[in-house]
Amino acid sequence: MPIVESTYKVPFWFRNGFIATVYSGLFRKVNGLKQKRERIETRDQDFLDIDWSYAEKSSKEVVVLLHGLEGHAQRPYITGTAKLFNEHGIDAASVNFRGCSGEDNRFYNSYHSGATNDLDDVVQYCIKKKGYSKIYIKGISLGGNITLKYLGEDRLIPKEVKSAIAISVPVHLTGSARALHTLKNKAFAIRFRKHLVDKLKKKIKTFPNHISEEEIRSIKTLRDFDEVYTSKAHGFKNALDYYEKCSSLQFLKTIKTPTLLINALNDSFLSHECFPVKEAKANEHLYLEMPKYGGHVGFILGGNVYYNEKRALEFVTQSI
Repeated sequence: MPIVESTYKVPFWFRNGFIATVYSGLFRKVNGLKQKRERIETRDQDFLDIDWSYAEKSSKEVVVLLHGLEGHAQRPYITGTAKLFNEHGIDAASVNFRGCSGEDNRFYNSYHSGATNDLDDVVQYCIKKKGYSKIYIKGISLGGNITLKYLGEDRLIPKEVKSAIAISVPVHLTGSARALHTLKNKAFAIRFRKHLVDKLKKKIKTFPNHISEEEIRSIKTLRDFDEVYTSKAHGFKNALDYYEKCSSLQFLKTIKTPTLLINALNDSFLSHECFPVKEAKANEHLYLEMPKYGGHVGFILGGNVYYNEKRALEFVTQSI
């Protein structure tokens, strides 16, 4: 599909990608959204907490929202989308990945960039238990990689899944890991690592035979975390094997669901491989939009509705 020309007009003071990213992550507030939590069981006897919000009138349409690394369903980039879709007659199922809802999950393993079975469990729940006939998926960052991988894998995508949107996605995990370890992203990398290690310190109390305190102390970088925990806990040989097998880039060519990918050119979390022009041109179902500005999930507009949220609503409306 030809590359989509972006119409994003960034406010002048948010042209800097770092400022847009930090403001959106730390200072944006979304008020007035009512969410109701529901716990569902996964196919492997773990659980996922979903925070539901509903349109004013009964709806057969739902958007499934997936957060990023160490996020949760109350992050503004999730609640902003949920609120906008609710206002336009579409329910929202805001997913908390395993261990991200404020309560640790049951097992030593948790979530990662390629954990698509959990998304499939949510989609099946929306169809079989909730009765939705039209499902849209919107994934942010890590959640976007899961979305794209899910759609391109060798699995039957339910006919109820009508379209998808993926925002600020590290489709090439090795390249993105490399980018996150550069000096300009040091503050972000330290923050992510701290959150992840703090969670791992809690897990060692429940699973003392799975990892040692010495191994946890050896984690100095995000790559170390993936080497010590993510890869080992989820059946990969090492961090590189995890990155290679879970990068959604290799799955883009087989996506058959209308899908919009928006990656900003000034997103410092993304490497050059994360702008899959060749793959988008070769797949009629994949739309690639590359705004000049936006940072990482920082597509700021006036009125506290972000450009990516507006585009997501436009895209699902046009796709049905």
